[in-house]
Amino acid sequence: MFEIKMERIDANRVLIPQTGKMRVPGIVYANDKIFRLLTTDESARQVANVACLPGIMKYSLAMPDVHWGYGFPIGGVAAFDLDKGIISPGGVGYDINCGCRLLAANLTLDDIKDKLDALTTALYQGIPSGVGSTGEVKLSGKDQKKVFQEGSAWAVKNGFGLSEDLETTEDNGVMPGADPEQVSARALERGKEQLGTLGSGNHFLEIEVVQEIFDKQAAEAFGLYKGRIAVMIHSGSRGLGYQVCDDYLALMVKHAAETGIDLPDRQLACAYIQSERGRRYLAAMACAANYAWANRQILMHLTREIFEKTLQISPRDLAMRLVYDVCHNIAKMESFDIDGKTKKICVHRKGATRSYPAGHDALPARYKSVGQPVLIPGDMGTGSFVLVGQQKAMEETFGSACHGAGRVMSRKQATKASQGRSIAKELADKGVLVMASSKGTLKEEIPEAYKNLQDVVQVMHDAGIAKKVARLKSVACIKG
Repeated sequence: MFEIKMERIDANRVLIPQTGKMRVPGIVYANDKIFRLLTTDESARQVANVACLPGIMKYSLAMPDVHWGYGFPIGGVAAFDLDKGIISPGGVGYDINCGCRLLAANLTLDDIKDKLDALTTALYQGIPSGVGSTGEVKLSGKDQKKVFQEGSAWAVKNGFGLSEDLETTEDNGVMPGADPEQVSARALERGKEQLGTLGSGNHFLEIEVVQEIFDKQAAEAFGLYKGRIAVMIHSGSRGLGYQVCDDYLALMVKHAAETGIDLPDRQLACAYIQSERGRRYLAAMACAANYAWANRQILMHLTREIFEKTLQISPRDLAMRLVYDVCHNIAKMESFDIDGKTKKICVHRKGATRSYPAGHDALPARYKSVGQPVLIPGDMGTGSFVLVGQQKAMEETFGSACHGAGRVMSRKQATKASQGRSIAKELADKGVLVMASSKGTLKEEIPEAYKNLQDVVQVMHDAGIAKKVARLKSVACIKG
């Protein structure tokens, strides 16, 4: 095991010099406060370990919300050559295409404050959440395979939302190359009844208010105005994605010796992208990613319906539209300028989000002039930030930014720290209504279990990776 050294490049970046079996250096985006946290967990070593993998391009990267994860750090970004590089389930994560979806409504807090309790209760009762929760959408085997191949479009075709929702979903809510035959029977079973469910842990649905605008032009393009209501939904591929990850990790660990790759950590189990196992994982991962997009599409549709019914308001007056949907845990084939040439590579983003600049071909027409919305949720008491992608992200981070605040406490530590406290009351005193399926979830998700969101976002802003557009304050939160 080689020693991990870190040295500051500038106010927002820390270098892990190439040493030992590292094929490239590591770079962590961190200010002094976040840099100090790097010394308290193993995430910096994980950045260095990822740098040892075959075919890695330029750097092993970590965003300012970085913390320890399975194999790859959460907040990690790594890109691999398609011919010589690898694909690793640990570099995508267990919750494949966990992501966020932001909705903006034509309402102010004054419009809903008298019904906020009723609205929060209706959302809690109407949107299934928690471990093993099941929804009203029961899939036959044939329908499930259609979801795997069509993603968000399947949900829209079946009455859950509008075709215009697809325009502001990353990649239109579908990943090509999905093959249902590569998904195990156990994963299929776990996914049968979980479409339209929120999940547990750090997943949530929040009612938020746009509190501050930093970039008026981008905010107006995104339909965000000070004082208006927004909804942030954070969910993923549920038990299906977890099982896909588990299945392929087990397979790759079992056959690790056959690849001839010297792994510094067995949790980095992987396969070459062009190998049979690599291709099979990518096809199964795409199925789970498309399932997650369909799931968030259905959750959004249910949210619109609950708002309309509870507030007794028409769809026209509510005018709740999708600002954007971004995924956090994914591996994608994307093109970047590498040494002066455009090259297609495989970008792993684990607890990181895409951050494309103005003019990029992947952006919807309405955002071409400003750039991609980058959605950064915080802890329960904080709310969220909306940023916009910048050109520097294409040059330094393979078009990537952070995805949230990032944990500083394990769930066990957070539970211990919250003993004897009423977390719901503490949040209510701050003006945030919280409803959760268990008190245990609230204890695990206490605000101090996370980094300061402002610190994390400011690093991305100051580094020129993603620019601040708006800050949103939470007023109600539904937790799994």
